[in-house]
Amino acid sequence: MDLNYTGEDLAFRDQARAFLDANLPPDLQHKVRMHLRLAKDDYVRWHKILAKQGWVAPGWPVEHGGPGWTAVQRHIWDEECARAGTPPILPFGVNMVAPVIMAFGSDAQKAHYLPRILSCEDWWCQGYSEPGAGSDLASLKTTAVRDGEHYVVNGQKTWTTLAQHADMIFCLVRTDSTVRKQEGISFLLIDMHSPGVTVRPIIMLDEDHEVNEVFFDSVRVPVQNLIGQENKGWTYAKYLLGHERTGIAAVGRSKRDLALLKKLARDQQKNGKLLIDDSLFAAKVAALEIELMALEMTVLRVLAQASKAPGPEASVLKVRGTDIQQTLSELMVEAVGPMALPFDPAYLEGEAEHSVHGDDDAAPLAAHYFNFRKTSIYGGSNEIQRNIITQMILGL
Repeated sequence: MDLNYTGEDLAFRDQARAFLDANLPPDLQHKVRMHLRLAKDDYVRWHKILAKQGWVAPGWPVEHGGPGWTAVQRHIWDEECARAGTPPILPFGVNMVAPVIMAFGSDAQKAHYLPRILSCEDWWCQGYSEPGAGSDLASLKTTAVRDGEHYVVNGQKTWTTLAQHADMIFCLVRTDSTVRKQEGISFLLIDMHSPGVTVRPIIMLDEDHEVNEVFFDSVRVPVQNLIGQENKGWTYAKYLLGHERTGIAAVGRSKRDLALLKKLARDQQKNGKLLIDDSLFAAKVAALEIELMALEMTVLRVLAQASKAPGPEASVLKVRGTDIQQTLSELMVEAVGPMALPFDPAYLEGEAEHSVHGDDDAAPLAAHYFNFRKTSIYGGSNEIQRNIITQMILGL
């Protein structure tokens, strides 16, 4: 694989940079670069700016509204968005359920849902994890019983990210309890406004309302909302998780945070010299940067296999990507030391222009550290990913 950008790739990068410089709202850029919290309107506003340009779904084929970019162009776009400090395009619709609908959905489902995902008319969330069925996802107990032209759904999902805003949820449900647990699961699309759906917030360590419990009490779901075949949902779930885990690597975002880490280290002193010049701390930063460079090369190799869906190699990206993200958050807190301790919710929520504690760079870092403890768990815990790598790549 040639790791050098072609002239065409460099021209695309210049086009991407020019677009971002002209269209990224400064208030959104400030929030992202400073690790402040994003509201629903922030996500939707940026989504619609990209949708108008036709760039909101870089990985989609042209026939469904994608821009037709190459794998390298998608990588460049991700990197440039991270460099500029754009809000993320939430993955649940664009990068997770949409590929499943394209691959396994009916023509009617494609015609209905894909345009609504592109326009952000529907906000999606993911109904996978349950109490007692997180890492062992196939043990899920939420049931869907056929009743004429509907399924009646009962059960509970948990850790459902941003479900408080969602219009739709893609859900794994048990439709047959008499077979091996992986073989009795189906994939349903459920309207979150249906009678019997209840969303209960879970407040995390950083005091943010990001995740939720979702309860289904005799929720009636049209049979036409079944993706593919009944009891084949485990196949579709694995397909979706491959796309999710590839995106979790987030190389561009880590490169942006690495630049911030270096800035913090240049602003702090230890034993009378700049922290960046301390040999022990500099060695940590250098080791992390080498790991990030290696991850980027691996991501490019995976993306270059554009002819097939992500396989077990996505587990490698997920493990290394989240390890690097967590180490970055740890080193940023280490760099600012006690200045990371004060907690300023008004500043984190964007209600105050500056932190009352006097250091705007340091103020969000403790909350950022706490939030990123979860990255090694969601999308399938890293322990499970190592099992997948052992079995499906190493053959052990």
